[in-house]
Amino acid sequence: FLPRHQQLSERVRKRLYYGWDKDCSLDNLSSPVADIAVELLQKVAPSPIRRLQKKYVSHVSREACISPCSMMLALVYIERLRHRNPEYLQQISSSDLFLISMMVASKYLYDEGEEEEVFNDEWGAAGKVDVQTMNTLEMNFLSAIDWSLYTDPRELFEVLSWLEG
Repeated sequence: FLPRHQQLSERVRKRLYYGWDKDCSLDNLSSPVADIAVELLQKVAPSPIRRLQKKYVSHVSREACISPCSMMLALVYIERLRHRNPEYLQQISSSDLFLISMMVASKYLYDEGEEEEVFNDEWGAAGKVDVQTMNTLEMNFLSAIDWSLYTDPRELFEVLSWLEG
C-alpha cells in the first residue's frame, strides 16, 4: 500500500517519538500522538458527552494495537468528514469518533481475511462499548463518509508531515 514502507517506519519511529530502537513496537500510539488526537478530536467533535480523554486514547490504543498508520488514515477520514459532512461531527462524541475512525482505518489497512480479521466485538471491548453500539457507529460513520475509504498514499504523507510539525 505504501511505497518504501521500511523508510516510512523509521521516519515514524524517530519523528513521532517511538524511540530509536529498530525493534520497538509501533502497535500503539506514542504519548505525543495521543495528545494530538485528543486535542484535534475534541475540536472537530465538540459534544460535551463522552468527551475524549488521553487515558481513553491510551487504553484503546494499547488494547486494539492502533498503529500510527491507522491514526494517520483516520485523520484523513476525519478531514473528509469536516468538508463533506460537518453535521455528523456535531452529532458524535469525540470518544466515539476516535474509536470508530480508528476501527475503520485499521480494518481498511489490515483486515485481509479470516487470519487478520478485525471483529467489532473486540473493538467494542477495547473501547468499553457493546457490539451493537459498535455496529451502529460503524454504519453511521461509513454512511457519513459516503463509503469513501480509499486514500492516495500522498494524503497519508501530508498527515505525517502535519503530525511531525
